[in-house]
Amino acid sequence: MNSGNEPMNIPPATAGPDATNSTVAPDATAATLITNIASLVTNDPSLGDGSPLGLIQDAAVVIDGDHIAWVGESSKAPATDNRVDAAGRAVVPGFVDSHSHLVFAGDRTAEFNARMSGRPYQAGGIRTTVAATRAATDEELEANLTRHLREALRQGTTTFETKSGYGLTVEDEARALRIAARHTDEVTYLGAHIVSPDYADDPAAYVALVTGEMLDACAPHARWIDVFCEKGAFDGDQARAILTAGKARGLHPRVHANQLSYGPGVRLAVELDAASADHCTHLTDADVDALAQGRTVATLLPGAEFSTRAEWPDARRLLEAGATVALSTDCNPGSSFTSSMPFCIALAVRDMGMAPDEALWSATAGGAAALRRTDIGRLTVGSRADLAVLDAPSHVHLAYRPGVPLVTETWRAGVRVA
Repeated sequence: MNSGNEPMNIPPATAGPDATNSTVAPDATAATLITNIASLVTNDPSLGDGSPLGLIQDAAVVIDGDHIAWVGESSKAPATDNRVDAAGRAVVPGFVDSHSHLVFAGDRTAEFNARMSGRPYQAGGIRTTVAATRAATDEELEANLTRHLREALRQGTTTFETKSGYGLTVEDEARALRIAARHTDEVTYLGAHIVSPDYADDPAAYVALVTGEMLDACAPHARWIDVFCEKGAFDGDQARAILTAGKARGLHPRVHANQLSYGPGVRLAVELDAASADHCTHLTDADVDALAQGRTVATLLPGAEFSTRAEWPDARRLLEAGATVALSTDCNPGSSFTSSMPFCIALAVRDMGMAPDEALWSATAGGAAALRRTDIGRLTVGSRADLAVLDAPSHVHLAYRPGVPLVTETWRAGVRVA
């Protein structure tokens, strides 16, 4: 988000498969009015105070079916049969978590404990999770996924993307995506997470598998394709081959880029019109310029830096250059085991140079941009009725009161779900 009152640098987006563009007046017999909202974040600068957040004080929202039918000041709200009193609380769009790894088994508690305690340890990293995931049943994987989804929902997350990447065989990658697709439309094929241990001596053969038989099995269950473009994972040429093959099968690119070191990931993402380049910790001026001039969103994942004591991404540098920034949890068992978008907002404000308004925008509208969606991440007429009610008078409390469970209600597609 740009600072001040300048319009957001939002890439052209598309509505999701369940989007609605209705602007018809609400049906009073079915609509629900949420009124007495202390402050309402719409993410529409044409509304309210004219800021990027489109903040309306003493506000109300009308929900008709699964979409927003009206927003404005409480005193001007239309009559409806159903009425909910927000009791002076703030309302924000539901959080959009555009980067997570939720199909897995096991955990890496011992690895984390040793790392945080400064003790030497032998850890398998991603390979540890791969072994546990391969050994798990479908039922165990789905139960773990749904547990984390319920956890995220209670904290205001209404849209999430999730990836494969802990199977690294044709069968295990495909089943991960089948399980994920039962819970979200935003499913990402990440067979190129690391080179499978089974192909440690022949990375080229694994790339051939990822772009061939594995892609054939996985493409029907995914919307996106991702690759970890990093030293020790996949180099620029390998990443290009993987993403290009995915595009040929109708999967749109995302890239794990420039997390651990400088490299070609960000510029490759922009070149291939990837929806997002994720992590973006080690950036040259050319990388920043590419993000500012292209449609690719820079998705920052502060939970990873918190959990590894790594260098923080410089969000301020990206914002001032005009890049679009998203915030996400990167929820995974190894390097960012959090499902809390409010926690990531607080980290971004404290350690990444973001203002509270910028962090909230990036966790909602920014995440929607990273998924090329226009129906979520905002509360305007026609958008999906996804919102979080905070036990606070302002969204600023998300950063001001870190660690406090401020989300008291979560509404998704017009239904209170938490």
